[in-house]
Amino acid sequence: MRKRGFTLVEILIVVTLIGILVAIMTPQYKYSVIRAREAVLRENLFQIRDAINKHFYDKKKYPTSLEDLVSARYLREVPFDPVLRKKEWRLVLAEPQEGEEFDPEEAQSVVDVRSLAPGDSLDGSPYGEW
Repeated sequence: MRKRGFTLVEILIVVTLIGILVAIMTPQYKYSVIRAREAVLRENLFQIRDAINKHFYDKKKYPTSLEDLVSARYLREVPFDPVLRKKEWRLVLAEPQEGEEFDPEEAQSVVDVRSLAPGDSLDGSPYGEW
């Protein structure tokens, strides 16, 4: 009775096929992670902007910081930037309109947020412009 096993050629073919599959899937995995981070970033920006708008409509003034939104319970916590992996945002403060007097309290009001993440997204737009 003779024992059967795999030949060296069969093993090399299987290893080669596995290598080809890994080479094909690695870039796909990399881009899927980036797409997921970008989706979370868009959602977090949407939630912060929505909370800023709700704060304005309820209190007739913009918040002075993102922590104001948390303390007023418009947000549970300040969301993180998944691309930067920090809870840091570039705050866009209110600017007086032409012909309006400068109000120091309103000048400290947060009207929008932007990402501090450097670089461009997969669609070519800079993260800082989102």
